[in-house]
Amino acid sequence: MKLIIVCAGKIREKWIKDGLDEYTKRISRFCSTEIREVPDAPDTIPVEQALEREGSAMMAQIKPSSVVWLMDLAGEPMTSEVFSTELIRAFEKGGAELVFVIGGSNGISPEVVARADRRINFSKMTFTHAMARVILLEQCYRAFKIAGGERYHK
Repeated sequence: MKLIIVCAGKIREKWIKDGLDEYTKRISRFCSTEIREVPDAPDTIPVEQALEREGSAMMAQIKPSSVVWLMDLAGEPMTSEVFSTELIRAFEKGGAELVFVIGGSNGISPEVVARADRRINFSKMTFTHAMARVILLEQCYRAFKIAGGERYHK
């Protein structure tokens, strides 16, 4: 099984990199994990152009056969238990590869939204895009632990 996160921009903060490394290591007993960063568009260009540029770069990272879940404020909210069930189901359905997409500060291109098999929302709160990566990995780790009947989630 392979978990891929496609996202705009690079992580600069060491403490966030450390968090990503920690959860990637924890998840490694369940599946491989890869974070694919695409360049974020500069704030000096129009939003539509920025979305198109980031969206094209994101689409280039997604195989036609991949199951794609988009992190989206307008997406479906889930509990950790439901997320766990759906994550395992997506791996079974998608040929063992699941791609999560986290948009940039301008949002996500219509092309990427249309490609998504599912749009999910972890919270009504807004997080930085860097923090969203850590939260996503933590929730994936929690999902594997829940699916395995382990105690982490309590």
